[in-house]
Amino acid sequence: MTTSHVILGDGIAGSSAAETIREADPDADVTIITDEGEPLYNRILIKEFAKGTLPEEPVSIHEEEWYEERDIDLELNTRVTSVDTDANVVEAQDGATYEYDKLLVATGGTPTRLPVENSDAEGVHYFWTFKDARAIRDHAAEAETGVIVGAGLLGIDLAAICGAQNVEADYLMRGNRWWRYALSLDGAEIIHEALRQKGVTPVFDSGVERFEVDDDGHVTGAVDANGEFHAGEFAAVAIGLDFNTAFLEDTAVELDDGIVVDEHMRTGVEDIYAAGDLTRYYDVILDERAQNGSWGSAKEQGVVAAENMVADEPVETFRYVSSYSITHFEFPFLSFGHPTIGDDEAERKYSDTEWRRLTFKDGQLIGGVLIGDLSQQQAFKQIIREERPVADQMEKLLEPDVDLDALPAPAVE
Repeated sequence: MTTSHVILGDGIAGSSAAETIREADPDADVTIITDEGEPLYNRILIKEFAKGTLPEEPVSIHEEEWYEERDIDLELNTRVTSVDTDANVVEAQDGATYEYDKLLVATGGTPTRLPVENSDAEGVHYFWTFKDARAIRDHAAEAETGVIVGAGLLGIDLAAICGAQNVEADYLMRGNRWWRYALSLDGAEIIHEALRQKGVTPVFDSGVERFEVDDDGHVTGAVDANGEFHAGEFAAVAIGLDFNTAFLEDTAVELDDGIVVDEHMRTGVEDIYAAGDLTRYYDVILDERAQNGSWGSAKEQGVVAAENMVADEPVETFRYVSSYSITHFEFPFLSFGHPTIGDDEAERKYSDTEWRRLTFKDGQLIGGVLIGDLSQQQAFKQIIREERPVADQMEKLLEPDVDLDALPAPAVE
């Protein structure tokens, strides 16, 4: 009998899963359902497009013909409203239903709205989709002043867009530094200075109390928590994602700020899997649940989920060390693993634009941030994968070149 695979979401997780299923089972029925109006595009490159440094064509990855050639049914502009896990049926807002033998949920998230007055005013942008990027690019090209909110990895993309589009912007942060969960003041100051050189001013211990608008309802600026007004005819917010799981709330699928899955991408409900940003997966290296929104992680999760869906029994385990790079400045920046958690840390500043911070848990390296010199990233990832007990070797790990042979032997070959 032909197996029916239904995939919710056409991001890199869903698309990679569909391709993997098709290669493993040429006779399977494969359907992708997405609420977006266009096929898979490169979510990493949309920030370069929004900066005005990249045309639209390279951002797109798949045309609709790609799906047709692989006999994959693609349902665009289709929002799923419910899943009947007893009958194995997905229902969409337009009333259409889709029966499945195996279901993969890879619906990602929607940018969290800032809960302040006028946060939905004209000229206030939220950044996640290609459609968002088009609106941001067009508006930033016309604006002279801007306000950025959100001291994380997406927020700095918005700040860089302002810098590239010559928008004089204030970058409002609630804490005393950018990405305070992963960087110390020493490391963050390298980023702060780079932002200033691009015409973006970090404003610390601020945040937004409300946006101000003109008589036409267009944003004119923001008032911060200290009562200071920051002019901005362009405003952009990146304070996190609300995961798209509402259609699962009446099911037995476990939700916990996302979808809970095991190391095989299986939920607790038979024949339902999940992959991508919204998974709270069991990390076999950490030996605890984790969440990761990187492109590479989502792609690998999609592949692992698909291989297990086709095999019917778990044949693949998600065991992955992710990384995330920023390319907005004169120097490179890369985070890897889980740099925001742990029970110990070590850091060193090597120059005005070179810095390293490593995080540890239970004696093992679990993540870090590299600024300026990325040459040791593969060594650090290997140490994490091999689960080497290296917390007592911090000085060696902070040397410019890490000698793997001088460290304890791998716990996992």
